[in-house]
Order: sequence, then structure tokens, then C-alpha cells
Amino acid sequence: MKLLHTLCQIAAPSGNEAPLSEYLLNYIQQNKQSWQNQPTVVYGEEFQDCIILVFGKPRTAVFAHIDSIGFTVRYGNQLVRIGGPDAESGYRLVGQDSQGPIECTLIVDERSGALSYVYSREIERGTELTFQCDFRETDTTVQSCYLDNRLGVWNALRLCETLQDGIVVFSCWEEHGGGSVAYLAKYIYETYGVRQALISDITWVTEGVHPGQGVVISLRDSLVPRRSYVERIRRIAQAAGVPHQLEVEGSGGSDAKELQHGSQPWDWCFVGAPEDNVHSPDEIVDKRDIESMLALYQVLMQKL
Repeated sequence: MKLLHTLCQIAAPSGNEAPLSEYLLNYIQQNKQSWQNQPTVVYGEEFQDCIILVFGKPRTAVFAHIDSIGFTVRYGNQLVRIGGPDAESGYRLVGQDSQGPIECTLIVDERSGALSYVYSREIERGTELTFQCDFRETDTTVQSCYLDNRLGVWNALRLCETLQDGIVVFSCWEEHGGGSVAYLAKYIYETYGVRQALISDITWVTEGVHPGQGVVISLRDSLVPRRSYVERIRRIAQAAGVPHQLEVEGSGGSDAKELQHGSQPWDWCFVGAPEDNVHSPDEIVDKRDIESMLALYQVLMQKL
């Protein structure tokens, strides 16, 4: 879990993913020689802060968004949400402006719900603040801010260790409306002819999805994937004996939104571990679900 701990500590809210993108490029460069197969690493200004890894003769692409939720400093001591973070008075926030590192306290107005901060000085407008990382590991669970989606990124990096044929995509802006997957999907489809996708992201514990019972295969959220593709994934999971559970939701979304709304004929399925305390500093995931998530991705990338 050392890698996951490191990923959770790197601040990369939507729009400012560059610090995590730089870390990933360095990690890939330092570790790829120990992977079973060497990828082509695609990145650069035309891809902004996104990264594409191409292994062998790819048939399927895995999308993992590297951004997180957070807050932007407005005027005075006002804050504006980045994405949909949970907000409670007393949460510790961290960041940095031209005057140095910042550690402040979130305040939520009980009447209006307006967000502000308490700090010894006024923070420069436009500064991003994120939850202070308190990484807690037990024998059975991992708990931290930003497991959504650092755990999805961790899963994708671990997948790279044994991946023979496939594409791994590290995307941006997912938590605040998306915007990168549209051009990434177009590039991948036109360059490699790939149009099958798995979404390496984290979903929610609900009345029908329980911690410790396996990775979640989502049958639908606010969007509906093509049923024949999802059924292929279900059959592969069942045949492999990987613990998994099925999710049916009427809200929520992921990088899949841009795949389905795009002009290329992408099939997609959200496959990820469930977490509790969503979008808070205390997100928690069962280690058994982490294990089954990686195991299922390894099988799916061989069989799809």
C-alpha cells in the first residue's frame, strides 16, 4: 500500500493534475523495465496532463482519472467547490500559494451552506485547497482522502506490471465535468482501432453493494452501457471465479460519459471497488475488494 499512500498524498484537483501527471511519468520511467512488457508512452502538450500507455496489440483500453475533488479560494475567505466534495466544518485543508504552504480549516455556514476557511491570513484567490491526507491502513481496510480515484490509478499501474496487450489511459477533469476523454478516445480509436473500454474508478457502498463482497460490475448509472458488452464481462468474471457484485444505480457517472456521448462506437463498463464515506477525508475500502478489482482487470484484459 506504499504506492497508494504516495498517490493519495499528491494534490491534483481537477484542472491542476500536473503534479500527479509528472509523478506518474517518473514512476513509469523508473519501473517499466520490471514490467513483463514495455509500453509506448504517449504524452505531451497535445494531450495536456493526460498519459496513454500502449502495450502490444491492444483490444481494450482502461481509463483511470487522476484528478480529485477540492476547493478553490474565491474572494476574502470564500471557497468554491471543485467537483462534489463532502463539506463539514472542521475539515483540515491544505494547499500552497506564493507566500508558502497552507494548512487551514473548512467552515460551513449552517444557514446558507456557504463555504469559507479559517487561517492566519488571506489566501491568494485561485489557490486550490484539498483535504489533508490522513492515510490509515488496517489488516482489512484502507482509509484516506482521494481513494477516488487514486485507487483506480493504483489498479491501472499494477495492471501494467503484467499487461501484454492493451491501453492504459490516465485522464483529467473527471470530477468537474470531464473534457479530456473525448479527445483521448478519438485519438485511441483512430490510431489503434480500439473501441472497448473499462473504467478503473471507485463506486459507492449502498444498500445493494457491500464492502468485502468483491469488485463491482456496474450494470448502469446515469447512463446505460450496451448490455451485450456488460454480459461478456459478467461471463468472464464468473468463469474466472473472481468475487464480484452487480450495481444498478440511477445517478452518478464517470469517464464513460464522454465515451458514450462521443462520435466513436465505444463500448464501456465501469468496474471498480466500492467505498464508504464518499468524497470525504475518510473514504474507506475493503482490501478484499481491492484484490478482486486487480484480479478481474487482469483477466478481462486477457479475455476481452
